[in-house]
Amino acid sequence: MLFFNYNGKLFKENTAIIGPDNRGIRYGDGLFETIKCKNGVLILTDEHLARLWNGIRLLQFNPSKLFTPDMLEKEIYRLLEKNNHTTARVRLSVTRGNGGLYDTNDHSPQFVIQSWPLEIDSSRLNQNGLQLCIYPHAKKAVDAFSNLKHNNFLPYFMGALYARELKCNDAIILNTADRVCDTTIANIFLISGNTITTVSLEEGCIAGVMRAFVIRTLKLLGYEIKEKVFTTDDLASADEVFLTNSIFNMKWVAAIGEKKYSNTLTTKIFHELLQTNPSVFC
Repeated sequence: MLFFNYNGKLFKENTAIIGPDNRGIRYGDGLFETIKCKNGVLILTDEHLARLWNGIRLLQFNPSKLFTPDMLEKEIYRLLEKNNHTTARVRLSVTRGNGGLYDTNDHSPQFVIQSWPLEIDSSRLNQNGLQLCIYPHAKKAVDAFSNLKHNNFLPYFMGALYARELKCNDAIILNTADRVCDTTIANIFLISGNTITTVSLEEGCIAGVMRAFVIRTLKLLGYEIKEKVFTTDDLASADEVFLTNSIFNMKWVAAIGEKKYSNTLTTKIFHELLQTNPSVFC
């Protein structure tokens, strides 16, 4: 039996605690973070909570003095201990609580923390490259909220359904300018020759925690890495493609549609990241 944490109280996993007036259900009025715990230690917690707090500010929540990153981190560890999870995927969700569209009386955040055992060995690069497709039916808006992990996730959810229908591992999401944004669960990097590029945050992609870590570390290792705009034509001309997220760290892509990719430099980069940062890239 698993437990979850709702506003500091632990409940059995099937306990009903949110009513129909919850703004997260009504309007998608909320944020979330997905954090990896490895061997009893949360990975890149400060970065995850910094992104969450940026979202809390942009969505105009009004947290109390007791609602702090330290408090949430302690509550995550309390749940992990209760569930006896040492290597796990943790989801932290924050919503505004109950109310109608124009209610202004309560902007305090409510939180839910869940954890599940994690069996993926993210210290190994995937042997079989991912097969990706491009989702054509919805485009990601580019606005002040695009870089957040907020609960208005419809293009990603439908993109995931589309990928499943096509028997792909993931789908690439385009923005409203028909340029590459990210995938349903990851940020995307291209390699052309010795040049490494990733989508600029101004293009509306999620401000991935692992994305930022990889960019920062590769620069320290002497690689030239550029954040830029790129199109589906850039995907077609790239030599290698890899994805990053906080749970699996990094995976290489074997194909997008009919286009095939190698993984020579990707493999080298993966092992350098693992060697220089084993406590993070684990």
